[in-house]
Amino acid sequence: MSDSKVKQRTIGKAITLTGVGLHTGKEVTLTFKPAPENHGYAFVRVDLEDNPIIEADANYVVDTQRGTNLEKNGVKIQTSEHVLAALVGMEVDNCLMELNASEPPIMDGSSKFFVEAIEAAGIVEQDAARQEYIVKEVISYTDEESGSEIIVMPSEEYQVTTMVDFGTKVLGTQNASLKHISDFKKEISNARTFSFLHEIEMLLEHGLIKGGDLNNAIVYVDKELSPETMKKLRSAFGKDKISVKPNGILDNLTLHHANEAARHKLLDVVGDLALIGTRIRGKVIANKPGHHVNTQFAKKLSKIIKLESRNKVPQFDLSKPPVKDVNQIMDMLPHRPPFLFVDKILELSSTHVVGLKNVTMNEPFFVGHFPGAPVMPGVIIVEAMAQTGGILALSTVPDPENYLTYFMKINNVKFKQQVNPGDTLIFDLKLMSPIRRGIVLMNGYAYVNDKLVAEAELMAQIVKTKNI
Repeated sequence: MSDSKVKQRTIGKAITLTGVGLHTGKEVTLTFKPAPENHGYAFVRVDLEDNPIIEADANYVVDTQRGTNLEKNGVKIQTSEHVLAALVGMEVDNCLMELNASEPPIMDGSSKFFVEAIEAAGIVEQDAARQEYIVKEVISYTDEESGSEIIVMPSEEYQVTTMVDFGTKVLGTQNASLKHISDFKKEISNARTFSFLHEIEMLLEHGLIKGGDLNNAIVYVDKELSPETMKKLRSAFGKDKISVKPNGILDNLTLHHANEAARHKLLDVVGDLALIGTRIRGKVIANKPGHHVNTQFAKKLSKIIKLESRNKVPQFDLSKPPVKDVNQIMDMLPHRPPFLFVDKILELSSTHVVGLKNVTMNEPFFVGHFPGAPVMPGVIIVEAMAQTGGILALSTVPDPENYLTYFMKINNVKFKQQVNPGDTLIFDLKLMSPIRRGIVLMNGYAYVNDKLVAEAELMAQIVKTKNI
C-alpha cells in the first residue's frame, strides 16, 4: 500500500440521471454527489427511512446471479457494477450515489451514460494522495466449478485483460484489453450487457427481466427462434417485428465493437474490483470472468491489502520541523506536565494526525512501574494516543482553547511490544468516519523503531467548557 503522487478526486457538483431498473422494471433516479477525501464509493437509499448507506465493499456482496448485488443490514443495492466501473474509469475516488430504488437505471446496458454524467459534473482534485496497492507478486483466484480464473501480476499501471469463451457458434472466444485506465471512456464504457436467447426466455418466464428492451441488452440467438418465443419477445420488448441479424443477434441493435461481449465482461471486472476499496497498480488477467469469480477475487484481494496495511509501518520524517511544537500543543490541549504525553505534532490534516512522544527515565510513572524494570503502562500509551487525537479533534473548531475532549469509549485495544525509557513513540490516528455532533471516532496506532507497539479504536466527544 502506498500514497501515489496522484491526488484523490471527486466530482464538481451533484448530477442526476433517471431510467429503468433492468430487473425491477421500475423507474429510478440516480444522483452522483461529491464526497470528501478517503470516503470511497457508497450508495444511499433515499427512498428508505433514515437514508441507509451501503458502502461499495466486497464484503457486502450477497448474490451475483444477475449482477453484483450488495446488502447491508437488510438494505440492498442491485447491479452496482456498471456505475462503479464508470467511476473507476473516470478516475473518481470519492463519490456518493443516491438512489430512490434498489437498482441503478440500466440505461443502454453499458457505463456510457454514467461516464457522460460524471464528465458533465466535472472532476475536482482533492488534497489527499490517492491510496494505491502496488502488486508485488502474482495473486490468483480460481473457481473450480466454472473453470474461471483471475490473476493480478505486477505492472507499472492498472491494466485489465479479459478472455471469454461461451462455447457457442454464435459467440465463441473473444478477448479484450485495457492498457491504460484513461482509455476506459473510449474503449470500454459503451460496451453493453448481453444475454443468450435461452437465458432471456427463462427470465421472461419467471418475470425477472422487466426493464430490458432491445436498446439495453445484446441478445445472442443460440437456438431456433420458435413462433411462440417470437411472440413473447415482441410482447416483452413492445415491438411489432423481431428478427435475427446475420451475425446472430436480435435486430434493432448494432454492435459497437466486434468483441463487445468481451469488452463488457472487462467493464464488469473493473466495476466488481472497485469493491476492493483501493486502487490497484497491477495487471489483471481474467479468464472466463463472471460476477461470482470477480467478487470472490475482490474479497481475497481486500483481505490481503488490509492485512498488509495493518502490518506495514508508515514512514515519518522525524527531521522535518514539527507542525506543532510542545508550546503550540499546550495552546490547544488543557493537559500539563506531568500529564502531557505529546511532545510534537508531525502531521495534521482534516482526517489524520501524527504525534511524537520521547520516553525518558524521568517519567514519574517509572518510579513504580516497575522498579528495576521500567515499562511504560499501556493505559498511558492509550492516553498519549488520545491526546494526539485530541489535537485532530480540536483543530476542527475555531477556538480550541474553549473546548475539551472527553473519552467515551475504547475498543479493540491491543499491546504488541513493551515501551521503555529511550524509546520514541509515534502515534498515527485517522478518522474512521466524519465528525458528527462533536463525536470523534478514530483508529489509533503507536509505533517504536518501525514496530507496532499498540493499537486501539477511540471514541471521544468535543465539549465546550462551561466558563465561556
